Amino acid sequence: MGKGEESDKITINVGGTRHETYKSTLRTLPGTRLAWLADPDAQSNFDFDGKSNEFFFDRHPGIFSYVLNYYRTGKLHCPADICGPLFEEELTYWGIDETDVEPCCWMTYRQHRDAEEALDIFESPEPGGGAGGEEPEEEGGREMALQRLGMDDRPPGAAGAAGGGGCCRNWQPRMWALFEDPYSSKAARVVAFASLFFILVSITTFCLETHEAFNIDVNVTETLVVGNTTTILLTHKVETEPILTYIEGVCVLWFTLEFLVRIICCPDKLLFVKNLLNIIDFVAILPFYLEVGLSGLSSKAARDVLGFLRVVRFVRILRIFKLTRHFVGLRVLGHTLRASTNEFLLLIIFLALGVLIFATMIYYAERIGAKTSDPRGSDHTHFKNIPIGFWWAVVTMTTLGYGDMYPKTWSGMVVGALCALAGVLTIAMPVPVIVNNFGMYYSLAMAKQKLPKKKKKHIPRPAPLDSPTYCKSEENSPRNSTQSDTCPLAVEEGATERKRSGEAP
Repeated sequence: MGKGEESDKITINVGGTRHETYKSTLRTLPGTRLAWLADPDAQSNFDFDGKSNEFFFDRHPGIFSYVLNYYRTGKLHCPADICGPLFEEELTYWGIDETDVEPCCWMTYRQHRDAEEALDIFESPEPGGGAGGEEPEEEGGREMALQRLGMDDRPPGAAGAAGGGGCCRNWQPRMWALFEDPYSSKAARVVAFASLFFILVSITTFCLETHEAFNIDVNVTETLVVGNTTTILLTHKVETEPILTYIEGVCVLWFTLEFLVRIICCPDKLLFVKNLLNIIDFVAILPFYLEVGLSGLSSKAARDVLGFLRVVRFVRILRIFKLTRHFVGLRVLGHTLRASTNEFLLLIIFLALGVLIFATMIYYAERIGAKTSDPRGSDHTHFKNIPIGFWWAVVTMTTLGYGDMYPKTWSGMVVGALCALAGVLTIAMPVPVIVNNFGMYYSLAMAKQKLPKKKKKHIPRPAPLDSPTYCKSEENSPRNSTQSDTCPLAVEEGATERKRSGEAP
């Protein structure tokens, strides 16, 4: 090795692990923290040990190997055994753009952000402020609870922030948490169990109303007057047992009370109205009151409206979705369906293509060998036309097989076998992705429930701006950089430091 190459070598100690490379290698990414080590005055701007002739950085040594490999190969890969946020922080420290991550590792790199969003979804508001749903012991805990619920727009610790609005302002967030978050307090758990009880009773009543034992045949006489002629008509009418109507009335009264309290005490009325579960609550309650109000009317229009309301009674079964507030598994299922929208659309497209192709094939395959006396070729087969074949293709591709339609010719049987095989393969492709999404959300939800509550999260203070571990300032940074002329993290950390110092008492 020549003397010039020996002088171009540089030693970097990261977290106790020594790395040797060339300055020319570090110059491949100008504007980054490592690129500034190749400058002549780098020893005065960084933590340099003259005895060992090496630069020292108190950072993660394992991740630095991937960072240094990026300078050598031009490809940035993400380690699979490193937590995503840690890798993201290290990239920010070394001044590397996250978009430089290779496509093969991009999903691994982004996975932690999806996990953080999922954890935020399963995060309860905890208006009580304490573990296990206990009430806060200090006034500051109550103020923070008000802020989390959006009921206090003043900063924590401000005089009169919580009590300035009177009794209503103090009780409003408590009532909201009582009916909205079952895990906020013991009283909220009691309300949640009561709501769960009424939901189950309402659904049971809805199902029993269709049973013959709870339906009564009633003879109804109607007087019809046409001119001078009066006709008495005797009709039969089926009515539900009154006891079921009374039980449903009690349940609706509870749901009405619950809905009114939640809409009055909610922090954001607009978000409350947009929520799908709240819309379901309102739609499930409204028909009962309309039916009670119109039951005393005898006009034909009122009877038509009552008949329509009895048809839309099925909306009451949607109350089952209210259980998502009490069972984490149902919330996991909902988030999984939302996160797997693309996979479901892909599955529908695959099925639609298969249904169209095989319905057409079975239509023409069944006409092979038709008798000459049958010009349409449809007397010996169930497949009279292609649209009828759509139903058969759907049932076959989903491996359901009702048996109401089946091929009768050898060519049709071959098409049916191909349709069944194609259906198995079509469904098998998107399903693993949906299962993986469910597993991820379920594990995160369980981890969120079992995670012990932290009393106070420790956040290390950043190093002073004049620390030798900081990179060079704007005045002595190189001007030929293709990226930022200053260290990206230095500006951010400096702003954070100034902000914290300004907030200090």
